[in-house]
Amino acid sequence: MSYIRAEDVLPKELIQTIQQYVDGKAIYIPSVQKKPWGSETKTRSVLLERNREIYAAFRTGMPVHALARKYSISDKSIQRILRKMKESDPERGT
Repeated sequence: MSYIRAEDVLPKELIQTIQQYVDGKAIYIPSVQKKPWGSETKTRSVLLERNREIYAAFRTGMPVHALARKYSISDKSIQRILRKMKESDPERGT
């Protein structure tokens, strides 16, 4: 995330008011319109593809501990991914 200078975008009076609370400190001002996680990067789609690969490998017989080792994540994370993928799998009737 890049920073912008308050002096470049805020009125002097507002800056002075903010300085009464956080003089000289960095402050985060949240966006009015929240963007969904991963909407500005490919992270969401990359993880979804990885999770589909994990689920497919599990369905063909690869054990949880082997998947965890292959993808460098914990057994619990693999189990969580499998549970979520199973819930959204149309072939499983859910």
